[in-house]
Amino acid sequence: MPKLIHKYRDMNTEEIYQRQGFGRTTGIGQRCCLLMVDFVNSFVDPHQLGGPAIEDAVQATVPLLKAFRTWQLPVVHTRVVFEADGSDRNLFATRVNALQALTEHAAGSQIVTELAPIANEWVVRKQGASAFFNTALADWLHFHQVDTLVVTGCTTSGCVRATVVDAVQHNFRTVVVSDAVGDRAMEPHQANLFDMRQKYADIMTGDALLSHLHSLQGNSP
Repeated sequence: MPKLIHKYRDMNTEEIYQRQGFGRTTGIGQRCCLLMVDFVNSFVDPHQLGGPAIEDAVQATVPLLKAFRTWQLPVVHTRVVFEADGSDRNLFATRVNALQALTEHAAGSQIVTELAPIANEWVVRKQGASAFFNTALADWLHFHQVDTLVVTGCTTSGCVRATVVDAVQHNFRTVVVSDAVGDRAMEPHQANLFDMRQKYADIMTGDALLSHLHSLQGNSP
């Protein structure tokens, strides 16, 4: 046992995970859905609940959204929305008091202009971290014959991660677009991208994903 422990100490992080069988990919299936997690004004603004890198994630999502619309593939947005009278306040909103201000008509709760939803794009209103928790998202995706979720949004370590974990538990292939997710700081962003890649999702850049999808769709966005 001591020799084995010493051997693990000599390995780098990638080698440890690889030795234990992590880091495998599930690939992209036949029908993708773009899921944009909580790209709302408050989470993009570093003076409210956001961070400077989240605006970059918004801009990286713009060409993805354009492509999905051109290809007529399913698109879903999410928002954190609480009742103005506080009647549905939960522990999540108690721990992070600023969430209580994200009501239906509050400016901070509105999806950013660059990614504003259009007709036939579903907006999921949620009160938890995961887009699946207490919502009909899984049923909606099955109804639309989706087998692969393409996830962008914020924050990488929070609502994105929670959504990705639940996506896998619902047996959806999952791709996280590395330059189209963001966090309040780089350390949790990078750590959670690494961990999701090892356990829950394929990680791709936006350009790589668009190139792959273009080969499947056969027409340019």
